[in-house]
Amino acid sequence: MNGVCGSFSVFSSGHYLLTGDIDYLWSALAFPLAGLMFDFLDGKVARWRKSSSMLGQELDSLADLISFGVAPSLLAFSVGLRTYLDTVVLTGFICCGLARLARFNATVASVPKDAAGKARYFEGLPIPSSLALVSVLAYWTKNGWIEGQQGIPGGTVTLWGKTGGRGDVHVVSLVWALWATAMVSKTLRVPKP
Repeated sequence: MNGVCGSFSVFSSGHYLLTGDIDYLWSALAFPLAGLMFDFLDGKVARWRKSSSMLGQELDSLADLISFGVAPSLLAFSVGLRTYLDTVVLTGFICCGLARLARFNATVASVPKDAAGKARYFEGLPIPSSLALVSVLAYWTKNGWIEGQQGIPGGTVTLWGKTGGRGDVHVVSLVWALWATAMVSKTLRVPKP
């Protein structure tokens, strides 16, 4: 169901871009949170049943990529991070989420575990942490700080060429770039709750 929620978020963002109907944007902002609840539930059920499989692990990662990588990036695009360089940053965000999930799946057996068999820490920011960025986008939407209304906070800077060209980037894209970097960091260790 996590992947279903992520997919609905993607399609709701698309509907918002096509129609301008803000209700679609609000739906797109809510679905990743619903995906997180299903992600937690899935893990709880697997631990309760004391059963897991490689297929389940891979499906979980693919669903996470949709709900917490692709959907938030498309949400950022939908609210206004639409310059050429913004899309480069957002694509990098998705790719870093993919790399983070692949590394987790490949190294999960070597990470120190507690008595219950659960890993003690995350290596790099876990991809569901992108919901913090989604919450910022929801706050902006509530305040009208989106494309077509008051615009994205911080505006754009031109790194090369003319203003309005391919060298423009929104200042807040730096946050997405830093978040992506934190997801693939090998030195950042986030304790598990």
